[in-house]
Amino acid sequence: MVTKFKSTLRMAVSVMGVGALALGIVASAAAAQETVVGERYVPTIWVDPDGCEHWVMDDGVEGYMTPHVTREGIPVCNRGETCAVMNSDQLFATDRYAISASGREKLQSFFTSAGATAYIITGHTDSRASDAYNMRLSERRANAVGRIAQSVGARVASVRGYGERQPIATNGTAAGMQQNRRVEIICLR
Repeated sequence: MVTKFKSTLRMAVSVMGVGALALGIVASAAAAQETVVGERYVPTIWVDPDGCEHWVMDDGVEGYMTPHVTREGIPVCNRGETCAVMNSDQLFATDRYAISASGREKLQSFFTSAGATAYIITGHTDSRASDAYNMRLSERRANAVGRIAQSVGARVASVRGYGERQPIATNGTAAGMQQNRRVEIICLR
């Protein structure tokens, strides 16, 4: 099988030339990517922590993205500021990521009145569980808030979970742990 492929490759190079062969290989690779069953690639814009936009150019296999720039080559960056810090205890039951009815109302009211062009939503936890568990919980809570934002028409640029990795208070006291259990909303203007 390999010998047959090599002889076919030699014949193709002699007939088509190296450039045409490379073009054919790229085209067949692109066709192979398009035949992934059950997945559909949707190009997106990723916003980094500084508020700068990046175009995500492929399906994520290679991880290729490029900065979104103006015609003058200046990166498109939005000024971001933390415009809300919501205590997780007020939005979620312990160890859950479903938003309470009162929390849903508060969030809907916030997102309809905040007036930002886009939002970055970050979830945080205290340190009582494992790091992996806290990462999943914080991501799920941030995604739940993001869904509320999208339900009222707000543009969510990014949703991130940091788990216990960015505490704002000590995890040695109950009051400190309560401050660390939070969802932060960064407004991009």
